[in-house]
Amino acid sequence: MEMSHRYARSVSVQPDDPPEAGKLPTGRIARTARVGGLVTGQGLRWAGMRTANRVRTPERAAAAQSARTAALVGELVNQLGQMRGAAMKVGQMISMVEFDGLPEDEQDELRRSLAALRDNVPPVAFSDLEKLMRQEFGGPLGSVFSHFDQRAFAAASIGQVHRATTVDGDEVAVKIQYPGVAEAVDTDLRNATLLLPLVKRLAPGLDAKALATEMRERIAEELDYELEAQNQRAIERLMRGHPFVRVPRVHTDLSTRRVLVSEYVEGERFEEVRRAGEPERDRYGEIVFRLYFGLLYRDRIALGDPHPGNYLLCPDGRVCFLDFGLVRRVDANRLAAERAIALAVREEDPTALKGALLAGGYLPADRAEAVDADFALNLMRLAISWYAVPGGRRFSPEDAGRGRERERPDAEQRAAMRLQVNQFTLPPETILIRRMHGIVAVVLAQLRAGADWGAIAAEYLHEEPPATELGQAPIPESCQDSASRTDDTDAWFTAFAPARKPRIVVAVMLVRNGAGGDTAAPAARGVLIAGLKRPG
Repeated sequence: MEMSHRYARSVSVQPDDPPEAGKLPTGRIARTARVGGLVTGQGLRWAGMRTANRVRTPERAAAAQSARTAALVGELVNQLGQMRGAAMKVGQMISMVEFDGLPEDEQDELRRSLAALRDNVPPVAFSDLEKLMRQEFGGPLGSVFSHFDQRAFAAASIGQVHRATTVDGDEVAVKIQYPGVAEAVDTDLRNATLLLPLVKRLAPGLDAKALATEMRERIAEELDYELEAQNQRAIERLMRGHPFVRVPRVHTDLSTRRVLVSEYVEGERFEEVRRAGEPERDRYGEIVFRLYFGLLYRDRIALGDPHPGNYLLCPDGRVCFLDFGLVRRVDANRLAAERAIALAVREEDPTALKGALLAGGYLPADRAEAVDADFALNLMRLAISWYAVPGGRRFSPEDAGRGRERERPDAEQRAAMRLQVNQFTLPPETILIRRMHGIVAVVLAQLRAGADWGAIAAEYLHEEPPATELGQAPIPESCQDSASRTDDTDAWFTAFAPARKPRIVVAVMLVRNGAGGDTAAPAARGVLIAGLKRPG
């Protein structure tokens, strides 16, 4: 969930406060009616468009499909945004998907609209939240807080955040789950199957059924604020005393399944940092990179939501990281496979790469002969060279535009490429790894940040010496001892992490390079160039 840096003073609601959302429709009939109406209406319009396209020129048919796809996504944004819960999560997931049949500038615009489901959510009436909190705390708010700001400063798909002061005088941020959202999720997940035909039209390569399975598991985790509190507490301990990273302390005694109370942190939000000078943006980007790559490759923790709204630039220069609802422990063998793949790309060794992809489960043995090793190397260079290969790079949104000017392959070439790409799969345990890599690259592009990302990553991937001043910064022993940190997190995940069923969802998430191939900075957006598909 995004948490802004500037908060309203602790006062009652004013006339200029943002409009509140209507009550969450928890009834199965009401929620199913919305989804059913959306699917039926768009299905009829899509069928009509395809019928008319039979007599249109190819150019007019392509334009009609683009317009219909844009209208479909627009209605998804409007309808799902009103529903919150799992319905809204479907829209957020679609925002990461490559849309078929649209010019890339329109794809970007639609993706921004879908991403707004995460960023622009009207708050719920405080009276509804107060009732929920009284239930969670077992008494009036005055027994827990001496002051509570009724105006939310952040809102997302399943909850919103308020500023408050505890009876002990601590300034805190209180994240409250929307009343009824847990009950609504059950209906939404059932209704998700109704949306599958629409999702398939937007992205024909998508395994929509697998997407529904992924959604079900993600929502289950994110609805449990007690689990998120434990995630945050474990990572806060790892980062305690760190010179440039901060994680808010959790008030475990005040946190419940539907309310999460943590330390209030003041800082500048991402959009303000984007307007800063180049040195400030570079430093900020490097801290973001080091936090996510360090936790993954040093501590074997994958953070699944590196959304830029989850960072605050503190007055002391540290960057505070928020939102730990989606966290996964990563097996040491999996990281060894990731390191082998990165090393093969770095050394431009197609044979070693194909072997690493086989060993890592990205390329099933029964499909290996259909994949050319040089093609696999080119594919993986597109995906990971920005962090796997040393060399100075400055990310820039302009690279995306230059990349679009390159000659596109013809239909026959695209078919041949798709045949090979479709041989690959994504092991379930790597989904969050690929997601983290892709979103961090998008964040760095938005920052226009520059560094030798490959050299910095090599500190974590290959235990190479520090590549920058930040890498040489003195770190407290509690943050340095990788072995003890790993033991601590192993013990925590064993004690607190819920049992998770193996996921069947797979994807190939790439960040497209701009012009110039390996030497150019990746474009400012993450895409799924091969849809979700089942392994094996």
